[in-house]
Amino acid sequence: MRVGFIGLGTMGAAMALNARKKGGHELTVHDLREGAAAPHLEAGCRWADSPEIVGRDAEIVLTSLPGPREVEAVGEGLVKGLKAGTAWFDLSTNSPTVARRLHEGFAAKGIAFLDAPVSGGPRGAKSGQLAIWVGGDRAVYDKYKAVLDSIGDQVRYIGPVGAGSVAKLVHNAAGYAIHCAVAEVFTMGVKAGVEPLALWSAIRQGSLGRKRTFDRMADQFLQGRFEPPDFALALAYKDVTLATELAREYGVPMRLVTLAHAEMAEAMARGWSALDSRSFLQLQTERAQVAIKVPADAIKKVIEKEG
Repeated sequence: MRVGFIGLGTMGAAMALNARKKGGHELTVHDLREGAAAPHLEAGCRWADSPEIVGRDAEIVLTSLPGPREVEAVGEGLVKGLKAGTAWFDLSTNSPTVARRLHEGFAAKGIAFLDAPVSGGPRGAKSGQLAIWVGGDRAVYDKYKAVLDSIGDQVRYIGPVGAGSVAKLVHNAAGYAIHCAVAEVFTMGVKAGVEPLALWSAIRQGSLGRKRTFDRMADQFLQGRFEPPDFALALAYKDVTLATELAREYGVPMRLVTLAHAEMAEAMARGWSALDSRSFLQLQTERAQVAIKVPADAIKKVIEKEG
């Protein structure tokens, strides 16, 4: 397939090479630094001096850029080169609002725009072990999925345009928030006298360590089912209370854990002490005014399919 690729940075360079070497696609590449394309030209790719030129002969264009501003700037050139019936998949971590705006503008010219952010980092980009989350027209996704498969091993359709970007932002924000919370309690543990490596080794093999963090959401939160409890809120509240007391004893600030403790206290005041320990998460769904209730059998099918 004739593929255009714009953005040969840390991630883009490796993805473009995989599209050429593993996928066998005909690639035309562009970057602000022409020297970045040296290994791609050696692999048989062609160089283009601008995004417009990249789009002229491409069936599909992939972009890997720093952010929304750069994506929109490249779009100004691409829209002049791409023909009706072609597609642009943006692999950047982008704003869902920008993605939807680009979709509307390009759709008016018969060009499909899909947001397709990736997750896996530089090593994943090189090895091809990348998750790619796509938002946009499902038929267009199906038509060009083989190209995405040449650069990632976990390509999936998420929903309408913008959905891929939403999934990526949720994933990244959650990951950093979780690390922030873990850093809080970890520093408390070290200051309380536990050797860092021994502490890390212990908590990573605890009951939660044997199951991926997001998998735990499926047990109660995703189903909206908090009884019968796996572990009662009252007991969890006691545990977190002890942790906050220990932190105060050693003078360790724990803002995020203190916030979680306050959330649990509010849930206890509502009479939820005998419900599952994660029942306090309902406070957030109330504030966000969203209802989350996924059937258990649907969750089971996803786990059986994806592992």
